[in-house]
Amino acid sequence: QYSDSAGVCQTGLASVYISGYCLLMFAFFFLFCPSEMLESSNLVTFTGLANSSGYDTFLMDEERGRLLVGAEDHVFSFDLVNINRDVKQIAWPATPSKRDECKWAGKDLGKECSNFVRVLQPYNQTHIYICGTGAFHPICSYLEIGKRAEDNIFRLDANYFENGRGKSPYDPNMQSSSLLIDGELYSGTSADFMGRDFAIFRTLGSHHPVRTEQHDSRWLNDPRFLGIHLIPESDNPEDDKIFLFFKESAMDGEHTGKATISRIGQLCKNDMGGHRSLVNKWTTFLKAKLTCSVPGLSGIDTHFDELQDVFLMSAKDPKNPVIYAVFTTSSNIFRGSAICMYSMADIRRVFLGPYAHRDGPNYQWVPFQGRVPYPRPGTCPSKTFGGFDSTKDLPDDVITFARLHPAMYNPMQPMGGKPIVVRTNVEYQFTQLVVDRVEAEDGQYDVMFVGTDLGTVLKVVTIPRESWHDLEEVVLEEMTVFRSCAFLLAIGIEILQL
Repeated sequence: QYSDSAGVCQTGLASVYISGYCLLMFAFFFLFCPSEMLESSNLVTFTGLANSSGYDTFLMDEERGRLLVGAEDHVFSFDLVNINRDVKQIAWPATPSKRDECKWAGKDLGKECSNFVRVLQPYNQTHIYICGTGAFHPICSYLEIGKRAEDNIFRLDANYFENGRGKSPYDPNMQSSSLLIDGELYSGTSADFMGRDFAIFRTLGSHHPVRTEQHDSRWLNDPRFLGIHLIPESDNPEDDKIFLFFKESAMDGEHTGKATISRIGQLCKNDMGGHRSLVNKWTTFLKAKLTCSVPGLSGIDTHFDELQDVFLMSAKDPKNPVIYAVFTTSSNIFRGSAICMYSMADIRRVFLGPYAHRDGPNYQWVPFQGRVPYPRPGTCPSKTFGGFDSTKDLPDDVITFARLHPAMYNPMQPMGGKPIVVRTNVEYQFTQLVVDRVEAEDGQYDVMFVGTDLGTVLKVVTIPRESWHDLEEVVLEEMTVFRSCAFLLAIGIEILQL
């Protein structure tokens, strides 16, 4: 997710107990300073290994009470209650020959030519699918963890390794995301040594790999992936969709005044690619702009452009989770952070709206006014909506339209039309977010735990004044977890109910 931090300051992991919850925090330090974890009776620390950094990939295994952490040349397994108790670790370095090739290609031997673990995804009841950068030669394998906690198994399959292209990034500094569902791995990553071929892949499983169109900025334009989630569209599994959250450079002709655009993308889980066109390419991929801005009195909005993190709060109806997203400003002069909420109803409305279209390189993007082919591009092949059994059966005009119009024209607006939390003119920016729903005497409340780049965690709740569109922010607690003269690259937080 974020680059490793080499230096005197070592990676720290901490557990803080707050109001019946175990709040797990992971932090990555930057450069040279005598940073320390704050001494506290409710803080348990793991200071990392002297020869390993880049603690960037996490997988919570609540069933076994473990936290898996991918790092440079290592993967760890920690006890969720006390991360210093029964620590397991496996060394998985890049081979000497791959390290040499990496060095000869001009990469930094000490900071880049190692095997940084970037994929940890549950494969079945006993194994985790694991991938690493492999010194710019991505590699994948399986991690055996046993069926039960009592099995006490934690070992890498030393007899099976496979090419990790399209699964793990080559570059450890590249932001990527992955999700493994029904034996198939969905990945947003770079697919080449130079870091120019960005794509959304589906690999593993029995089907041929599928990816986004190559070298087409209308599809993806230097993206950085932040999250991938499965969200059902209906009660029919054939309609299930994969949603991706990422930020990318603005498309040619997208004159927003901003260099970076935050996006939400969607594609159908059962997309098999086209028959004559878009062969082994997504035919249902669409993307839309995510906006998070404060309306100004003079008509000039304050925009928070840089998507940093996303959290899905599940609901009773699995088709309609609430999406929380952390944004920051892209300006070096005006620093600010905001949290916006999005509803699936609004998201689906935008993806059913007008497509973005322009007639040529010298034209502006406008809403498409022509005839949209049937079935509507972006619709999953199923009996629910279209009657087509496979994307390979889609008419040629649908495939052609999908290839030329992957972007929606209307932006995605947050619930209430504005952020629920805003911070400006402060020393820190938000980095990550976890939300927990708690029961109170007067109803349910979503409590947000917000990580900052100063090593603090804010515990925030929003309460309605007169309606759910008019929320008041209440900071319940601000916890200083790290004492540091340098900043945190990232802080990751997860909640485990005790």
